[in-house]
Amino acid sequence: MSETVQERAARLQQESMIVDAHFDLAMDLLYKWERGKKHPLLPWLEQFRKGRFGLVVSSLFVSGSFLPEMGLRRALDQLAVLVREIRNTEGIALCKTMGDIERARREGEVGILLSFEGLDPIGNDLNLLDIFHDLGVRAAGIVWSRRNYAGDGCFFSPKREGKKGGLTPFGVEAVQRAQELGMVIDVSHLNDEGFWDVMDIAKGPLIASHSNCRSLAHTMRNLTDEQIRALAEKGGVMGMNAISCFVREDHETRRATPEDLAAHVEHIANLVGVDHVGLGFDFCDGFENYLTLEDDIKTYDVIAGHENVCDFTVALLERGFNDEEMRKILGGNFLRVFGSWLGK
Repeated sequence: MSETVQERAARLQQESMIVDAHFDLAMDLLYKWERGKKHPLLPWLEQFRKGRFGLVVSSLFVSGSFLPEMGLRRALDQLAVLVREIRNTEGIALCKTMGDIERARREGEVGILLSFEGLDPIGNDLNLLDIFHDLGVRAAGIVWSRRNYAGDGCFFSPKREGKKGGLTPFGVEAVQRAQELGMVIDVSHLNDEGFWDVMDIAKGPLIASHSNCRSLAHTMRNLTDEQIRALAEKGGVMGMNAISCFVREDHETRRATPEDLAAHVEHIANLVGVDHVGLGFDFCDGFENYLTLEDDIKTYDVIAGHENVCDFTVALLERGFNDEEMRKILGGNFLRVFGSWLGK
């Protein structure tokens, strides 16, 4: 008897090393700890397990209200709470090397990898990049959707602004130093000018951890076809973002679905091949009111959290992806890139 699509999806998730390349876990844990909540990691771990995730990349994201004075402190506080929670929780491990990731998988643990979502915490002090690397940060998103010392970010929707810039001289140094340290460079949230600056100066492979296709949803947060080709030429991978405004332009009038997000995967596969697409869901619906995108954007996750990733797996299977392609999309492609930069 042949498998149903749901049975096949469940089997592939069981067999695969599933990677989510972007989740604001550390930020959420700090906010909950400050509000007196006990063991805030446990509910997330349960969701990761239900979705059979083997590796989750936790960003260090600092809200604008803390910048610039509190950027470094907030990032260190996030790290402190995350590391303490991992130490006090069974079944989850902080990973700094590919050996750590492989060990976590063998032992049935969920691996956590650390990434900057914007270099705001280091200000304009390159020495701090080395310190954060020593603390375990292994990927570097240059900016969030705002300007910092390293470069300019992109807004989600058009805004009146002054003259745009790309990477600053400090940003160029930061990219080069991050790669010397073995950090993966992440171009999500950069404006177009900064994206092309990174393409000019950085060695591959690179990632766009949580960006979709601009040809399907026209927002500056998504990548153009030309940018997708450039990322692929460097051996890079882009992670599919589940936030509705990055999936469908008309998401407020026609609810976006996992099938709509699967269309972005299909577009990338047709454009540059299946080796350059993965998962970077950027789930936000599970957070409390302390996290918003922009005041004029009403949005939602098109997949109901990590525990329901099977809905997306089914949508991909229904578009004709075979088992080998699915294993790459679910995690293999990002693991390939991480393996290029992280030591054993």
